Amino acid sequence: MRNQWFVIVNPCSGSGKGAKDWPRIASLLGDSGIPFEAVFTQRPNHATELAGQAVRKGWHRLIAVGGDGTVNEVVNGIFGQKATATREITLGMIPVGTGNDWGRTVGIPSDYAEAINVIGSGRTMLHDIGHIRYRDFTIRKTLSRYFINIAGMGYDAMVLAKTNALKEVGRGSKFSYLISLLSCLMRYKKTAATIRVDQSEIKARIFSMNVGICRYNGGGMMQVPGAMPDDGLFDLTIIKDIGRLKVIANVSKLYDGSFIKLPEVETMRGQRVRIESEPAVPLEVDGELLGESPFEVEIIPQSIRIVTRLEAESQVAGGDSSSPLERIDAENTVK
Repeated sequence: MRNQWFVIVNPCSGSGKGAKDWPRIASLLGDSGIPFEAVFTQRPNHATELAGQAVRKGWHRLIAVGGDGTVNEVVNGIFGQKATATREITLGMIPVGTGNDWGRTVGIPSDYAEAINVIGSGRTMLHDIGHIRYRDFTIRKTLSRYFINIAGMGYDAMVLAKTNALKEVGRGSKFSYLISLLSCLMRYKKTAATIRVDQSEIKARIFSMNVGICRYNGGGMMQVPGAMPDDGLFDLTIIKDIGRLKVIANVSKLYDGSFIKLPEVETMRGQRVRIESEPAVPLEVDGELLGESPFEVEIIPQSIRIVTRLEAESQVAGGDSSSPLERIDAENTVK
C-alpha cells in the first residue's frame, strides 16, 4: 500500500464532471503507470471518512479527485486519525471543476493529464495546515475543522453561500462567484469586530476578511496575495469600512491582488488569530460554508506532504534558497 495511491473520487464535483470524467482520468492514471485503488464518495463528508479509514489501513499516498471542498474533506480525514503522523502522508489532487484555487498556488494544473504528470514526477513539498474553531449555525456549539487553503469571514462567506446555491440549482459557472459578489452587495452589513493576531489587536468595522495559507479563492481571485504555503504563518487580508460603489469599481483588483493597496485594506501575518464580532459573521473554509464567529485559528507548520510541480526538495537544498511558492512563480514567469 505504501507504493500505491488511494484515490478518492467525488462524482458530484464540477456539477457531475467527477462521475462523467472518471473513466478518462482512470485511463490516464493507468497509462502513466501509477498504481492505484479508487473509491467514490456517496455523501457530504464521506471523503473524510474514507481518507481516515485508508490511512488507518496503511495507505500513505492519497489522491483527491474533485474540487477544493473534496481536498478539504480528505485533509480532515488525514488529520483526524492518529495511526500515522500526518507528515508521513502524501496528498495529490486531480482537479475537477472550474475553480482549482488551491492548485493555483502549489502548481497543480487543471488539465487532467498534466495533473497526473505532476503526481508521477514524485515531486513533493511540506505544506502548512490551518485549524479553526467556530460556532455551528444550527446546534450553537463550538466545532473545529482543518483547512489547507483559505478561511473567509463576513462578506466573503456570504458570497460563497450564494455561489453554492446557484450551483445546486444548475446555474453554476466559472463566473458564479463574481455574480454572487455583486448581487450580495446590497444585503451585507459591515460588522464591528475585534481581531487579535499573535500579540497585535485591531478593532474596526469589517466588511470582509481572509485568513490564508495559500493565495486564491473564488475561482481565481487573489484574495491573500502574500500567502505562502510553507512558511508557518497565516496571511490576513482585512477589508474594513468600504463603500459599495468602491467595491464594484475595484473588483478587477481582486484578480491580481492589487486591492490590498486600497486604504480600507489592512494586511497582517501571524500564527494565531482570534476574531470576535457583534453580530456574528459567517465562515467558509476551502469553499465550504461552516458556521459563525467567534473564531480561533492556529497554523500547523509543514504538517503534510503534497505533490507539486516544483523541483524535488533534495535538489532545492543543493543551492536554491527560495521558498516553494517563489519557485512556482518563477516557473510561471518563464513559461
